[in-house]
Amino acid sequence: MAASTTRSPAAIDRHAVRLITRVSIAMAVVATLSLLYLLRHASIYCFPASHQPALTISLAPFPRSSCDAASRRVVPPDHRLAKLRASPRWRHRAASLATSAFPPLRGLGILATPSRVLCLAAGAGHAVDAFRVAGTRDAIGVDLVEFPPLVRRADPHHLPFSDGAFDLVFSDDPSATFGALFPSRLAREAERAIRRGGGIALAFDREIETVAVATLFKRSRVLDVKDVTLDGSQASGRS
Repeated sequence: MAASTTRSPAAIDRHAVRLITRVSIAMAVVATLSLLYLLRHASIYCFPASHQPALTISLAPFPRSSCDAASRRVVPPDHRLAKLRASPRWRHRAASLATSAFPPLRGLGILATPSRVLCLAAGAGHAVDAFRVAGTRDAIGVDLVEFPPLVRRADPHHLPFSDGAFDLVFSDDPSATFGALFPSRLAREAERAIRRGGGIALAFDREIETVAVATLFKRSRVLDVKDVTLDGSQASGRS
């Protein structure tokens, strides 16, 4: 006569724990091997090693992707800027600024060759480049994302410049002010950064009323309003 045997609940629990532990260890091993493989093999989107220039990123200390482990190509900032300058969109925007935005600023006496200009929401630096090409000796740009060599990273709500450091604060991005997280704080920083007698020239959509601009910039007065063409679109420039 055969006797049937049954496992106790405690034995079943111990068996389940051992099974889960083994599965967890196996998954950890697979994940570790996969990571090591990715770090030791270049992605298909990385540049081949035979085309590597002198400037590369090494594995040390912590690779951010498999491309880092494979020494991916890094385009020098000057080469990247030269490529952007050659694009039709860059040339068109620079020409629009030179013909539509800069002459009124010169006429108001707030833009000259020795002026120190700060460009807000500068993007890749097209406005900075346009100022320099037009003869302004000292123009720099800031944005939330750094784009060397023309644009450095800075929070427009907390500009890393001393009081009165600039003759002109400029932006051709219509969303730079009223689209900011704290428009009033950005306006205070812009007013703090310009010298006494300097100017702030910002592009706004036509829907924005002049009284709204005057309310936002409490320490300034509106000198002029112009309809200007920026990159093929119409915007109102407030000074």
